[in-house]
This record gives sequence, structure tokens and C-alpha cells, in this order.
Amino acid sequence: MRASRYHLFTLKENPVDAEIISHQLMLRSGMIRRHAAGIYSWLPLGLRVLRKVEQIIREEMDRAGALELLMPSFQPAELWQESGRWDQFGPELLRLTDRHNRDACIGPTHEEIVTDIFRREVNSYRQLPLNFYQIQTKFRDEIRPRFGVMRSREFIMKDAYSFDIDKDGMQHSYDVMDQAYIAIFDRFGLEYRAVNADSGAIGGSTSQEFHVLADSGEDAIAFSSEGQFAANIETVEALPPTGERAAPGATMQSVDTPGMHSIEALASGLKVAPQKCLKTLIVDADDDGLIALILRGDHELNTLKAERLDGVASPLRMAQRDKIKQVLGNDIGSIGPVGLTIKRYVDHSAAAMSDFVCGANQDDKHLQNVNWGRDCDEAVSVDLRNIIDGDPSPDGKGQLRILRGIEVGHIFQLGQKYSESMQSSVLDMQGKTVAPFMGCYGIGVTRIVAAAIEQNHDDRGIIWPAALAPFMLAICPINYHKSAAVKEAADDLYQRCRAQGVNVLLDDRALRPGVMFSDMDLIGVPHRIVLSDRGLGAQQFEYKGRSDQDAQDMPFDNLTSLIDKLVCDPCDTVS
Repeated sequence: MRASRYHLFTLKENPVDAEIISHQLMLRSGMIRRHAAGIYSWLPLGLRVLRKVEQIIREEMDRAGALELLMPSFQPAELWQESGRWDQFGPELLRLTDRHNRDACIGPTHEEIVTDIFRREVNSYRQLPLNFYQIQTKFRDEIRPRFGVMRSREFIMKDAYSFDIDKDGMQHSYDVMDQAYIAIFDRFGLEYRAVNADSGAIGGSTSQEFHVLADSGEDAIAFSSEGQFAANIETVEALPPTGERAAPGATMQSVDTPGMHSIEALASGLKVAPQKCLKTLIVDADDDGLIALILRGDHELNTLKAERLDGVASPLRMAQRDKIKQVLGNDIGSIGPVGLTIKRYVDHSAAAMSDFVCGANQDDKHLQNVNWGRDCDEAVSVDLRNIIDGDPSPDGKGQLRILRGIEVGHIFQLGQKYSESMQSSVLDMQGKTVAPFMGCYGIGVTRIVAAAIEQNHDDRGIIWPAALAPFMLAICPINYHKSAAVKEAADDLYQRCRAQGVNVLLDDRALRPGVMFSDMDLIGVPHRIVLSDRGLGAQQFEYKGRSDQDAQDMPFDNLTSLIDKLVCDPCDTVS
């Protein structure tokens, strides 16, 4: 590819509305352009990277025995009504009506469509197992699209769906996809973790997320310092503290705490550590009453765990302030377990505390030196909180460590959730009608590109893993339009690289060397060769790897071995 014939339009400054590094660099390098909130075009440079991601995914999905198809974005409402998700999915589902007044949606996912395909095409166990996949545009009407293509409304996803006659078959298909995903992410060249996860709106039982590790990641993932355990922080069990609870050491007393409505303010005002305080959160019950969730002051509520508790409304809702005042008689900042009459759940760590500080159930008052059993009813404890760094690992092997991750893949065991609700069935070996067991396997294709940048960049621009780089080699000739010798050498090297299948970019634009080098660093080309009259006279070229601190002069005899090491790219077909 010649830069003069390529749409390479770069920006020097970060756009003001770009919040994270990947968004900034994708706009600055000319990979994407925004049209509306969460809606982007992929320009030629970005599309090259996107196609490389898709190519790796296709190769590994095909190798795993999955069959590619293409399903419609426009989906009839009746299919979603059959599965029960038309009303369940929420406002992220973009609903519309066609000219015939028929309800439909723009697909955020394709479980309903693929189940409809299956029930029309398959009727016997002899046709199983089956695994269909596609790489296709999705739409989710995010309330607040942000971070560029990381959380956009329109995006590209690889989604696959397996069908098996029984649970054992579903498990086997799931395991095959697990290995395929490992192969895919290994080939991307990214640092990632596979973690146990919650199935969320997709449904089903077992599920696993794949996270690219990055400091900017929205998700916290936990892994054992010594074992193989890894999971999304939302799903990790927080084990109860070991050992006996300390005996009471002082008499309970009431203290005035005007304006101290947060744990931080309370701890500061009373000069105690947050872990010596209790916080009591009031949520709605499913019978329109109230339930108290009690945690240690330095811990955070895990909403998934709370939603699973008997009597708690789902989805979890914090109770309205007026309702709390009406039922309990005091404001939300002064609630505690002493004399509390509503149903309560106490986290394991909170139940292990003694001589703690808590609300007095009177406005602007708290209690010090409170103890379970002596001053308030003994707590029956449950797991309510998010784990923190240093907690014991649930597998008993070491401690938990927490990293930030960007979710880029998710695999599910759906079971018969969709096949039963949509009356999809096949005949088994005994001639009986059974609903197939399904699996679902997604990869955020556009999100992979952004995640790769979040993990691999410096102050000059993108540092692509070799498998994803839009170009592997940049040839930067100095005075290309003024020196016949430099032009001839650059053109010869360019044709030589192309003949050997190297994905090469010849920067034949009339630019100063510094501008050329900055552009190549910004777009992340892994290897750079500079040709100049001085170098030609000395039979040398200048070489610099994208991550190298300094360039080095090399003899022309080294060109052959260098070119041989560069990755071939079948996408590079334009001269």
C-alpha cells in the first residue's frame, strides 16, 4: 500500500470528547469517525484491523467445527414474545413498527432467530450436534454510550449457538468453544484472563467471561495467587472470617453525629477506622416492604448476591428516602441493627465484628461499642459483599488478587431455556420428542480492537500486537520526491516486500521525516525502515521496532533476513 493512495488522515491533538486512550487514538489515527452518540464509521485503517480480528475468529471457529451463517438484524417481535424476552429485555432493545404495523426490533443478540432456524431445519438427534455462528452488526440502545467503540450502540459481534441432544453433549460443545476461545485470544497476542461469570439477561447456568487486562477496564476480576481460580468479582464468594469473634470490651453508648451521613464522615468525626463501623442499606422487598442489608463500613454491596436473597425485590432497588422515614421513623444516615424491626441480612464480615459503631435509629445519632448478642439480636450471616484484594481464595489456594479487565468474550450454557419456550424439539434415539440443550458464545469484535489499544500503547500512539497490526512494515524514504536514488531504492524494496507477501506501507507522501515517523508511531506499525541518500551511500538502512527506544543502522545484507521474519498478510492486495 502506498500512503499517497491511502486515506491516512491523522490528528495531532486528542478530540475533546474522547474519554479513554483507545477512543483518543482511534480518532487520532483515523480508524473511526463518529456520526452520533455510539454510532461510528470504520475508515480504511480501522477496517484493516477489524478484518484481521474477524479472520482469526473465523479460522478458529471453522477449526472447531462451527458453521457460519448470516442472520437478519431485523427481528419479528413474535419470536421475542415466544421466548419471553420482548418485555424482559428492557429499553436497550430498539423496538420499531414497520409499514404494516407489525412490531419488530433491531437485534442485540440472536438466540430467538437461531432457535427458529433450528426448529424449522432439524428434527432428529442424527443431525446433532450443531453449532452455527455469524459475525454481524448488533444494536443495543445504551442509555449512555461512551468510550468510543468500547460501549457503542451499534457494534459487530461474533455470536455462536450450539445444539445438543443432552446435557453431556452441551458440556462437550461448551468445552470445545472454551478451547477455541483460548486459541483465538492467544493468536490475538493479548494478555487476558478467562473467569467464571454471571449469565445475566442471556440466561442459563454456567458461563465464563474472557477479559483483556487493562487498567482502564470497567470490570474487576479476581484470581488466586496460587491456584487456578479466576472469576468476575461479582460472582466470587467472600468466605466468612475464621476464628472466634472478639468478646465485648466496652459499654454501648450514644453519641451525637450531626451531618455525619456517610461512613467516611462518621469515621473521620469519631476518629475510628471505617472497618470498625457498620453501614445499613435499606432496599425494597418483593412484598412492598423494606429489608436491611448490613455490611462492614469499608465493604461494598454485591448487588447480584443481594438480589438472590429471599424476599429482596429483583432487580435490586434502594428504598426511597421518604418511604424509609415513614416506616423506620428516621433518616437513612442513622440506621443501625439495634432495635431494628424489619427483616435484615448481615454480611459474614459484619457479623464477626465486636465493639462496632452503627446508627442509633435516631437522626444525627450513632452508637459506639455495640456488640451482637448483647446489644442487638445475634446476626444470621450471609455473603453480601464484593471481595477485596487479599481475601482468601474460595479454592483454598492463596489469596485473591484483583485486576481490571475489559470483557471481550462470554460463553454460556443455556440449557433448554430457549428451546422449551419456543417449542423447538427433535426426536431422540428412543423416538421421544426432546428439547435440545443449547450453548451461546459471543465475542465483541469491535471491542477487541479498542481493548488491544487500551492494553498496548505509549505516549506516541498505538503498539499493535503483530497479529492485529494494519501494516507490519513501514518504508519511510527521506526526500522521496527529490532524490532519484532514494525513490528507486524505496520502490524496489516496496515491490520486493509485496512479492514476498509482506504487509507493507510505503510512505511516499511529500512530508518531513518527523511527520512521517510520528504518523507511523501513531498508527502502530510494528517495524520501520528509513532510506536516505546518506544511508544509501554507506549501503545501510535505518531500522526501528515500534517499541524500541532508538533506531539502529543496519547493512543492506540484513534486509533479506528482516523481511523473512515479517508476517504475511493476504489482505494487502492494493499497490
